[in-house]
Amino acid sequence: MIVAKSKNELREQLVKWRHAGEQVALVPTMGNLHAGHISLVQLAREHAERVVVTLFVNPTQFGAGEDFGNYPRSFETDTRQLEEVGADMLFAPNVRTVYPFGIENATQIVVPGLTEKFCGSFRPGHFDGVTTVVARLFSLVQPDVAIFGQKDYQQQLVIRRMTEDLSLPINIVTGSTVREDDGLAMSSRNAYLTNAERDIAPALHRAIEKAGEELRDGRRDFDNMEQQAHDLLLEAGLQPEYVAIRRALDLSVPTDDCVEFVVLAAAYLGKARLIDNVLVTV
Repeated sequence: MIVAKSKNELREQLVKWRHAGEQVALVPTMGNLHAGHISLVQLAREHAERVVVTLFVNPTQFGAGEDFGNYPRSFETDTRQLEEVGADMLFAPNVRTVYPFGIENATQIVVPGLTEKFCGSFRPGHFDGVTTVVARLFSLVQPDVAIFGQKDYQQQLVIRRMTEDLSLPINIVTGSTVREDDGLAMSSRNAYLTNAERDIAPALHRAIEKAGEELRDGRRDFDNMEQQAHDLLLEAGLQPEYVAIRRALDLSVPTDDCVEFVVLAAAYLGKARLIDNVLVTV
């Protein structure tokens, strides 16, 4: 596996692959890789001859008081995992490479509408940082395909909207959420959980899965269902930010005749901010 840290290293190899007629898939990550990330790399291999994984802890998507400085970093372990799974390149740029004029002077990409609700309302500016960095990674790698995880459901919708709005010739593919045996969605931030909190954490998935089962059974009093899931989280010891039942396509409020839902939730458990979702088709 090639490990590239500069634009020139990246582009020299990309030119060779392009000349050979090979398509390139991109898997953007912030590192501290787990089985969920690895599943996205494996999915990328199904869509292109070459797989580039980026590792960049993006400062612009962290708000004041968030965990940018303490975000788990494990470059050597990440590199070994990517070699084992057969990634073709790890691109690990520094801040200057991604933001050549500095963060304060960086051109920003903003996707209005989808970014102000849910995670966006609790983390102001977060999605602006996400779209800005993803647009830059798209420009650097110029992939044919880009892979994102379903766990960050709102994020992948925002990126899809950005890609379509800017007419970028990139196929966005969403990989399924990978879970622990007890249902907890795998996340780099799970490392913040104490042993006692780790026992409580699966309650997040149980609460939204219960709402999902009720949707499949025909229940449609959405406000009450959200409140009940919210109460279940409180009872379990989590501090919920939101629980929402929305139309899967665009996160709009569903009507009774909706057939594709997403149940989304975010909650704090100690230092860890946990997010999860379930898709429901009826």
